[in-house]
Amino acid sequence: MKTRILLCTGLLAASCAHASALYFYETGTEDTALAGAGQAARAQDASTIMTNPAGMTRLPDHMVTGGLQVMDGSIDYQLNNGAQKSPGDVMKTFPNASAFYSQKVTDNLYAGMGLYGNYGLGIDYGNWAGDRLIKKSTMVAMTLSPSLAYKLNDRLSIGASANVNYGYLSLTRDVNDEDHQQHDHDWAMSYRLGLLMQLTDQTRAGITWNSQADYHFNINGKARLPGGNYDLPISAQVRAPQQIMLSVVHDFTPQWSVMGDLGWQDWSQFGAPQVTVNGQHLDNRSRMKDTWHGAVGVQYRPTNQWRLNAGVAFDSSPYRSQSDVAMTLPTGDEWRFGTGAQYQITPASNIGVAVEYLHMQSSHVKSPSVFAGSYDNPHLWFASVNYSYQF
Repeated sequence: MKTRILLCTGLLAASCAHASALYFYETGTEDTALAGAGQAARAQDASTIMTNPAGMTRLPDHMVTGGLQVMDGSIDYQLNNGAQKSPGDVMKTFPNASAFYSQKVTDNLYAGMGLYGNYGLGIDYGNWAGDRLIKKSTMVAMTLSPSLAYKLNDRLSIGASANVNYGYLSLTRDVNDEDHQQHDHDWAMSYRLGLLMQLTDQTRAGITWNSQADYHFNINGKARLPGGNYDLPISAQVRAPQQIMLSVVHDFTPQWSVMGDLGWQDWSQFGAPQVTVNGQHLDNRSRMKDTWHGAVGVQYRPTNQWRLNAGVAFDSSPYRSQSDVAMTLPTGDEWRFGTGAQYQITPASNIGVAVEYLHMQSSHVKSPSVFAGSYDNPHLWFASVNYSYQF
């Protein structure tokens, strides 16, 4: 599954009507240690509400899972024109947290609630040559996810979530040598359906479908740049595309388990609001293409108290060409490498830590041409701690 949404603030002028935050599946849970591998089939704690709600049927009568996470890295933008001041590293440290609760209602019916943030990124271009276009931009979003799961029989369960998403966007730029901030917020609904299958005593598979979610932010104003006036769209839209994830987990022995994912996101259907440049409307729907995700992971249990995790994942680029990307979406092919460990404190509680490194493909920005440049080897890292308690 791709890990990004386009945050369309109308910041990019001549060839792009999108700015962005990233859409992550790292939310401070054990999935981070596995680079997301097996996420739709693993169902080892209450965070399965986010990855496959049908997995609640594998959990104890009551379970709480929570996580804390920090994200940082380097996303360095250098202008082609060496006479201009480049932004440099635009990445800011970004904290995150999540909480999940699952409960058995009847022998076959389970209910749960998740609160998490997997949309969000803060970027800071600072005092650079294009600070009249953008200096800072922050998108944060939280999702409240009431969920139900039903066990059809010992080998088949279904689940569903209705996701209430709240998004907040702020944009700061230089207006007459003073920082000027605009901000807005919006609510959006999305839905998740999940299926969990116990194929054999050692193998289970899960499949999850997530619907498209749309935000609308009102960002007003004009940017006066060399070459003309750039009229930002009054209604800036963020669309997280529909996506499908298939996962498999196989327990070779009581100590060793392997898992994998195959995912798809519908980026080719992503629409673009229009930006007016000197009275001409621009639309860039053809820039995006569908994306694919693959991951493999392993769990090793050396003792009853310890569970060790490791995983690697690949996501293809949403761009048709890395030579013409959006200035505020410096992404491409992505590789993830994660590891971590869980410790069983008591029979009812466990704690875990996870770290992950994410490397993004280098990319080039063509427009606005006056600020053309490149992102070379951008990367992110995540560090998290999670805790689960059953009762």
